Amino acid sequence: MNLKQIQEEIQKNFKSSQQLLSFDEYCSFMSKNPASQIRGSAAYTADMMDGSNVFANKVVGNEEVQKHIYQSLRAFSRIGMNHRLILLHGPNGSAKSTIVAAMMDGLEKYSHQAEGALYSFSWIFPVDRVVRGSLGIRGESERKATPLQSFATLTDEEIACIIPSELKDHPLLLLPLAERQQFFKELDLPQNFEIPSRIKQGGLSHRDQSIFQALLSNYHGDYAQVLKHIRVERFYLSKVYRSGLVSIEPQMHVDAQFQQLTMNKSLSQMPTSLQSLNFFTLTGDLPDSNRGMIDYNDLLKRPIDTYKYLLTACETGKVNVGHSILHLDTVFIGSSNELQLDAFKEYPDFNSFKGRIELVQVPYLLELSQEMQVYTPFIKNIAGDKALTPHSDWCIAYWGVLSRLKKPQRENYSSELGAIIDKFSPVDKLRLYDTGEVPSRLNNEERKLIRSSVNEIKNEYKNVPYYEGRTGASAREMKTILIDAAQNHEFKTLSPLAIIHEIRKFTHKVSEYDFLRQEIIDGYHDQDYFIETILEEYATIVDREVRECLGLYDTKQWSDFIKKYIINLSALLKKEKMKNPITGGYDEPDQSLLNEFESIAGAPKEAAPKDQFRMNLISQIGAWTLDNPKETIDYFRVFPELKQKIEKHYYESQKSVLQKMNIALKHFGTDHEDPNSEGVKLARQTIENMQKNLGYTVDGAKEVIGFLMSKKY
Repeated sequence: MNLKQIQEEIQKNFKSSQQLLSFDEYCSFMSKNPASQIRGSAAYTADMMDGSNVFANKVVGNEEVQKHIYQSLRAFSRIGMNHRLILLHGPNGSAKSTIVAAMMDGLEKYSHQAEGALYSFSWIFPVDRVVRGSLGIRGESERKATPLQSFATLTDEEIACIIPSELKDHPLLLLPLAERQQFFKELDLPQNFEIPSRIKQGGLSHRDQSIFQALLSNYHGDYAQVLKHIRVERFYLSKVYRSGLVSIEPQMHVDAQFQQLTMNKSLSQMPTSLQSLNFFTLTGDLPDSNRGMIDYNDLLKRPIDTYKYLLTACETGKVNVGHSILHLDTVFIGSSNELQLDAFKEYPDFNSFKGRIELVQVPYLLELSQEMQVYTPFIKNIAGDKALTPHSDWCIAYWGVLSRLKKPQRENYSSELGAIIDKFSPVDKLRLYDTGEVPSRLNNEERKLIRSSVNEIKNEYKNVPYYEGRTGASAREMKTILIDAAQNHEFKTLSPLAIIHEIRKFTHKVSEYDFLRQEIIDGYHDQDYFIETILEEYATIVDREVRECLGLYDTKQWSDFIKKYIINLSALLKKEKMKNPITGGYDEPDQSLLNEFESIAGAPKEAAPKDQFRMNLISQIGAWTLDNPKETIDYFRVFPELKQKIEKHYYESQKSVLQKMNIALKHFGTDHEDPNSEGVKLARQTIENMQKNLGYTVDGAKEVIGFLMSKKY
C-alpha cells in the first residue's frame, strides 16, 4: 500500500465513522438507535462485556469474578447511576489488575466500533471573515453559498477558537431540562430502559454552562443560533491518552483540580461578550476518566482521608472541586489485597464506606486446567533459545494449585459425606475440582455422593475470612520460578525437571513467604509431599508416552479388553448366551477371558466377594449411562482404577524392553553406539516418534527417558 492509498483509506474511514457532526445531524443520527447513545458508562461497559469480539481478553479462570462485575454494572444501569465502587479484593498476584486491564482494553476496542461510538462536543467560534459581528449575528457570510446553519464543518483556517467540553459531556446536555424530558418521550427507547440520571436530570459543566448562557443572552434567546456554535465530535477511549480510561496509583491528593484558564491568542478572538468571563478548567484523573472507567490500583494503600470524597462521588455522582461541581458518569473500580482490606474493616468509618463499595472476591485459581492456561503462552515466550519440553505448564500449575488447597473439615458436612471427604488428599481434591474425578478407592455409593456434593465441597470456605485460594503460590512467584528454570544451564531444555529443581529451591525460602510456613495437616501445605507427588504423576505421564512411542502401549486394546469383559460378564449374570459374529451361532460367555481379566484386576477369589465385585462394575456402567444418556461409554472414565491395574500388569511384562533401550541411550548419538543393536534401534524409533508425535527434542526425549528409568525401572 503506497502513501496515496493510505491517505485515501484514512479519509474514507474518517468520513464513514461520522466523527464530526452538527447538533442537528447528531440528533438525527442518535434517533436511529437512541439506547446506544443515551446509555451511561455502566451499561456501556456491560454491553462491551457482552460483545465477545472486543472482550476476547477475558482473564482465564475468573469467569465468576467477571460475572459479579457484570451483574453489578447491570444493577447500576437499572438504578440510573453508578452508586458504588467495585472493589476487587484478593491475595497478591490473583489477577485483580489483569481483570481491570482486560476491561479497559475491551472498552478501548469497543469505542472504535460502530456500536460503541461515543460523542461529546466543542464550542466553535469562526474568524471574522466567515461571519461578521461581535457574536456572528450581524452581517452576512462572505461565502456566496447559503448562510451557514452550523459552524461544525468549518476548516481550521476558518476557526478563531475551539473550546472542547472539559468533561467530554454528552451532547444531549445542551438541551434545556424541560425540553430534554419531552425529547426523550418522543424517542423509540426499549421498554424498561432506564435513562441515566446524569443525562436525564444533569446539566452542563460550569464552563460549558457559562458559555451557553452568554451566547443565549447575546442571541436574545435564539437557541438555534447557540447551536450553530456546537460541533459534535466522536471520541475514543484510551488509557494511554487518558481519554475516559484512567488508572492511578496510591497518592496523597484529590484526583481533580480547578484552575483558571489562561487567556491566549485564540481566546482573545472569541466574541467580546465571552472574553469578559473568567474561564476555569477542571483537570486531573476524575475529569479525564469521565464517560469511561477509573481504576484505583491498591486503593486501600492510600490514607483514608484522601478518598473520603469517593463517598459523595459514588452516592451522588458529584464532587466539589474549587468553585465548581464535577458531575461524573464513570465506572469506579479498584483493587486491594486482603491484609489491607482486613485493616480497613477495623476502621471506625468502614460502615460508611461499606454501603458505597461492591466487594468482589478474587481468589487464586483452584482448577488445574485453568491454571495451566495462564502459563502456556508465558513459557513459550521465556524459553528463548532453549527447547520447551511438553508438560512444563502442567508441572508449574500442578504445584501452584496444590499449594492453595485447604483440608476439608469433617464437621462442616453431614456425617456420611464428612467421613469420606475427611480422607481426601490434596491430589484427590485437585482432581475433583479440575475434572470431577473421584478416587477409585471409593465404592459406587460413595462416588455418587461425592459427585452430587462437588459444589458444596468447593464452597466450604467461600464465606470465611481465610477462604480457599487466599493463600498459596501466586502467579507472580511461579513466573519467577519459570524464568529461573529457563536460565538454569544445568538443563538443556525448559522442562518439568528444570522447573521442579527451581520449585525445590523456592520452597526453602520459608522466611520470605507466609504460605510456606503453614501448618502441615494430612499432606496439605506439605511442600516436600507436593514435589514427590508431581514427580510420581510426571513419571506416569511420560511412561505412557514412551511406551506409546515404543509401540508397547495400546489404549484401544486395553479399552476393548474392559469392554469385552463387561459384555461377557453381563451375559453371564443374565444367564444368556452370546452371538458368535463368525459362526452366527450362540456361545456361552468366555470364561477364560473373565478369569484373565479378574486376575489382572485383582478381583476376590471367594464366591461371594467376587459376585459383589462383578455387581459393582455392572452398577457403575448403569449409573454412568444414566448420567450420560447420549454418550458412547468411555470405559476408562467409568473404570479409571481398572485402567491403572491393566497398565501396571503390562508394564511389568515390558520392563526388559525399556531397560535395553535405556542402556543404548547412554551411547546414543556417539561414536560408541552400535547401530545394529536392538537397544539402539528401539531408542532411535522412540526418540523419532517423541519428536514427531509429541513435540520433544532429542535432548528433551533423552532427559525424559533417563528420568523415567531412574524413577520407575
